Amino acid sequence: MTSLRVAAVQATYVLMDRAATLDRVAELTGQAAAQGAQLVAFPEVFVPGTPIWIDTQPIWDGDEDWFRLLAENAVVVPGPATERLGAIARDNDVWLVVGVEEREPHGGTIYNTVLYLSPDGAIAGRHRKLMPTGAERTVWGMGDGSTLRVVDTPFGRIGGLICWENYMPLARFHMYAQGVELWIAPTLAIGDGWIATLQHLARENRMFVIGVNPVLHADQIPAAFPHRDRLVPPAYLEENGPWLEPGNTAIIGPSGAILAGPVREKEETLIADLDLGAVLAARRHLDPVGHYNRPDVFRLQVDTSARPAFVEMPGGGAGDPARPASGETG
Repeated sequence: MTSLRVAAVQATYVLMDRAATLDRVAELTGQAAAQGAQLVAFPEVFVPGTPIWIDTQPIWDGDEDWFRLLAENAVVVPGPATERLGAIARDNDVWLVVGVEEREPHGGTIYNTVLYLSPDGAIAGRHRKLMPTGAERTVWGMGDGSTLRVVDTPFGRIGGLICWENYMPLARFHMYAQGVELWIAPTLAIGDGWIATLQHLARENRMFVIGVNPVLHADQIPAAFPHRDRLVPPAYLEENGPWLEPGNTAIIGPSGAILAGPVREKEETLIADLDLGAVLAARRHLDPVGHYNRPDVFRLQVDTSARPAFVEMPGGGAGDPARPASGETG
């Protein structure tokens, strides 16, 4: 099967409220499935929402209560939140792609992660953002090469990178080399320049691209949010306007043509019917990892091993330092 109906959900989360935001995922996925969507994609760190204070406040200036909320509402993989997401995918018979803020069961580091859930409710893939951008490094750790994988589906191979990770040429090439046909780019990036980036990605690998953003108006911050009056100062609103996240969701074809969007300053789910067979036809002109590649000149080496915090070496003997202890994942 090469025909696929996709839904890119530009929506508002309930800031730092995992349970309420999962309810939003359930509602919006159900609406998309009712329109025939077979794959439903949500924005970057949609659960439990963007830590917006990293842009509205000086770094680490009175953010203790906000970061605690983030840590308490982050998603443990696997855990109750992923069980709920799996149930949403299963109940609606869809592939579900959703950005979450992930943390290990123990420890305080948060990861910017995208989860891929299959229609049977299983976690089919997980990707942690390799390099947080700018002030994001004050809230998110770095992923490793073990999560740079595409996901096989009955309709083709899906995968992608998160926000400005898409500007990492070698990461893109590694994913391209795995045969990705539908690229999903959850992001917070805004403006026409980002749409041009999505178009470039589509043309570069002759694939379909879904770019999906959250949208958040200052009035949508919950009234009881801690230190709400300080979270978004009047001076910030005066300079930047009330749309803290204006949205920028779009769906792009293999030629770079915009199939849907971009949609901004409102909640909206974009629906598009994609013929993934068109990817093969488009690559007759340019296949960046096939006939348009020169492996005799260029060679990419990728470390796909997990990098856990520690490695157990039974008996104190020598071992492979890149090999995690039994049961550990990166």
